[in-house]
Amino acid sequence: MKMPVLFVGHGSPMNAIEQNRFTETLSGLAQRLPRPKAVCVVSAHWVTRGSEVLTVAKPRTIHDFYGFPAPLYQMEYPAPGAPTEAKRVAGELKIKPDETWGFDHGGWSVLCHLYPEADIPVFQVSLDDGRSLAGHIELGAELARLRNRGVLILGSGNIVHNLRRLEGDKDAEPYPWTVEFDSKVKNALEIRDVTSLAAPEHWGKPLAALAHPTLEHYVPLLYCMGSTTERDAVSYPYEGFEYGSLSMRMVLFGGENESAPHSI
Repeated sequence: MKMPVLFVGHGSPMNAIEQNRFTETLSGLAQRLPRPKAVCVVSAHWVTRGSEVLTVAKPRTIHDFYGFPAPLYQMEYPAPGAPTEAKRVAGELKIKPDETWGFDHGGWSVLCHLYPEADIPVFQVSLDDGRSLAGHIELGAELARLRNRGVLILGSGNIVHNLRRLEGDKDAEPYPWTVEFDSKVKNALEIRDVTSLAAPEHWGKPLAALAHPTLEHYVPLLYCMGSTTERDAVSYPYEGFEYGSLSMRMVLFGGENESAPHSI
């Protein structure tokens, strides 16, 4: 079965240990999707010079954040790596194998709800900070072959991510520009406007700069888009905003497991 592709707006690391509507959606979503042989994570939190792929057999859990409660630092996600598949990807895409990284929180804070048993092999592909936005989409198209090998491609970032403008209240009203940028991206996804997704400044440079002072949380969505075609239906398992300046939208490309329940 050709696997779907999932983008998750992961938000605060605290979602790893909290139970809320967002995390409950993640938990329910796993029951709706075909079970993957492995998961390929493209996370906002692994940025490198040149693309890399994690080939470690037993990846470590990386606590790449500061100032959070102790229970968050005690969390481990002991899923096995997928070194055979990862090395195959390195060869096919001509990207560098890496044995020093692990699972950053962009990956494990989502996976701990999707697959809490940590029994599915996982590997990560980094974000090349020298690649153009169009180049990230092109590499996503190269990753598309994984879908026919039973691999779930999971992008983890946020469609709007501006930590400089965070409100203190998680349920604060989103800024108008937060809603506007999220809406423009949603529309572009639905009509497969890859040109606009690869050049969001065309929607207005001030708007793009407000939505993403830096682009690492936007880029994982481009890998997801690149790995899909017009035949993949687009749906949104979760929509919402947090702290005024974060979009928590999830985007699912492709079909669901027909034998699984369709409600969350």
